[in-house]
Amino acid sequence: MRPAIHYVITATAGAVALGSTATPATAAEVAFGPGNPFYAPSTLPFQAPPFDRIQDSDYQPAIEAGMAQQLAEIRAIADSPDSPTFENTVVAMEKSGRLLDRVMSVFDAVTSANTGPVLQGVQAAEAPKLAAHNDAIYLDGRLYRRVEAVYQQRDALKLDAESLRLVEYYYREFVHAGANLSDPNKAELKKLNEEISTLENSFKTKLLAATREAAYATTDAHKLAGLSDAQLAAAAQAAKLRKQEGWVLTLQNTTQQPYLAKLSDRATREELFEDSWNRAERGGPEDTRATILRLAKLRADKAKLLGYANFAAWKLENQMAKTPEAAKRFMDDLVPPATENAAAEAAEIRRLMEAEHGGAALQPWDWDYYSQQVRKAKYDLDEVQVRPYFELNNVLENGVFYAANQLYGLTFTERKDIPVYHPDVRVFEVMDADGKPLALFYCDYFKRDNKNGGAWMSNLVGQSKLLGTLPVVYNVGNFVKPAEGQPALISFTDATTMFHEFGHALHGMFADSQYPSLSGTSVARDFVEFPSQFNEHWATYPAVFNHFAKHYETGAPMPAELAAKLVKAKTFNQGYALTEVLAAAELDMQWHTLGAGSLIENTDAFEKEALTRTHLSIGYLPPRYRSTYFSHIWSTGYAASYYAYLWSEMLDDDAYQWFLDHGGLTRANGDRLRRMVLSRGNTEDLAAMYKAWLGSDPSIKPMLKERGLQVSGGSE
Repeated sequence: MRPAIHYVITATAGAVALGSTATPATAAEVAFGPGNPFYAPSTLPFQAPPFDRIQDSDYQPAIEAGMAQQLAEIRAIADSPDSPTFENTVVAMEKSGRLLDRVMSVFDAVTSANTGPVLQGVQAAEAPKLAAHNDAIYLDGRLYRRVEAVYQQRDALKLDAESLRLVEYYYREFVHAGANLSDPNKAELKKLNEEISTLENSFKTKLLAATREAAYATTDAHKLAGLSDAQLAAAAQAAKLRKQEGWVLTLQNTTQQPYLAKLSDRATREELFEDSWNRAERGGPEDTRATILRLAKLRADKAKLLGYANFAAWKLENQMAKTPEAAKRFMDDLVPPATENAAAEAAEIRRLMEAEHGGAALQPWDWDYYSQQVRKAKYDLDEVQVRPYFELNNVLENGVFYAANQLYGLTFTERKDIPVYHPDVRVFEVMDADGKPLALFYCDYFKRDNKNGGAWMSNLVGQSKLLGTLPVVYNVGNFVKPAEGQPALISFTDATTMFHEFGHALHGMFADSQYPSLSGTSVARDFVEFPSQFNEHWATYPAVFNHFAKHYETGAPMPAELAAKLVKAKTFNQGYALTEVLAAAELDMQWHTLGAGSLIENTDAFEKEALTRTHLSIGYLPPRYRSTYFSHIWSTGYAASYYAYLWSEMLDDDAYQWFLDHGGLTRANGDRLRRMVLSRGNTEDLAAMYKAWLGSDPSIKPMLKERGLQVSGGSE
């Protein structure tokens, strides 16, 4: 998931600071005019981006002009001789920056999913300017005093609840950003923010290149024994696209790789695992170790400057958990049941390995291969049997879309007339239950070398009644693209990922807010994953599952016996699955609870010590992400917040239990969730919002039950 971003004023290179009377025009600004596709709002339906007109060269002039334009808008607010009011200060800021928001929402999409050298160059040049962008507004004393004045008189203003929330939001954002610092400290903070932004972008660029270069390649077919014909064809196609002989197994962003479950040659598995594990530690320009050491130091320095013990303490202040101590207690409580169950799973794998390898030690590259065999023996379930029932388009239309129709009454019509940024992208118009247009939905599911790893959602256009805009949202994935003419058969895990990301999309589509800063997915990190993880449950709900799990050739539904095995196997390997995520989350928190002045010289040594401290240093069970390729925390906004996936899992499992207790998949239940939660964005306190919908505070018990985890003393 990528958060929606509302951009505010920045002081750019070549532009003067807030309060000056003139702004020198840069070359990029001079080049910007009516011929640029971002010059005016798009005339396409829903103001969808005109990708058929947008060239790489259009972005930088539009970004520069957008910053200059918003500079003037914000200056007018700060310089106003009128007494500060809600309308002339807070609402005026919400209306500012339309050009910048228009270009940046598209720029963020293409640089994540379809980048290239020109776009990477623009990104590197503009990243520090966009960091200065936030500083120029949130660290401006005159503007802060106007916001503070409105905040102080908020009770007397008789505002509606959402408007009051917006006033409180802006005030807290200013204080959180350092508006109360002295001028010298503000200057120091600006330098820190600029370097942090530059390094975050550098990490992203390095990792994309490192992941591409670390892909496993071979010309020896014997080394790929165990892969299906479809997987071999896809690997051959990947090699062909790179102009290489033989086969290429491209890497996904996680530590473990899907191919490890099928490769029967142990040496090949080890090589592939090592390629993944060391992708960003090979020396040379793609090595990320120095970058993350510097980032960790700068973030700790920033926290100290802002008056916090560490970066996590600053970051979590406005999250549901509130403090790193609360997040760590939550994670620490999960470690015993996770590792106990993982140890039991490892014992089963060792017994299976014994017959084949004698006394060979269980290694990380063995786990997926042998756990699949354990699963097959335990549940008589083989991935080869399952995949033919999960053809991507059928999962999308008869699974993901069908569930949304049954819960919320939505209907979907593919639009071939809306331009896209890559031929793989599809566009659907979403109609509400009353027949009115609700949103546009773009989906881009296949892996490319110029696409970031993982899966995510974001907006091309955000919803706002104030601005008169409806949502345009997109989902991006990294599924292996089939060879030409072959069906896109995906795993059940991939199918579940589609439901997950569409849960984020629904959160964006259902947005019904007045103000863009509070709309849709603009919520706390440890809440934003709740709608997406909740939506995953419908992938196995019988009425939905039976509607999409059909053989791609015959259309026959998955046999009831096989379907029952698949659902029963859902709790298989959950000790491992939870432990690898916990290890990554605890590792993230260890990096971001470092105090200023902490001396870390070796990323690998720190990582090992951090996992040992949290009782998660397990040789055969590596963290889901290693520090050096942990893009969530170094480049996509989840720093000190990766725990949010588990925190949100607690919320979503409790929520699903509520649905089961109240009739399951019904329009009444769906509409209630939409009305009370999914449409509300950040317009009210999130914990109170959730409690009002659920009727109680969340419990961890449904989460452990859903994963089928046993704890000492019995089932929790």
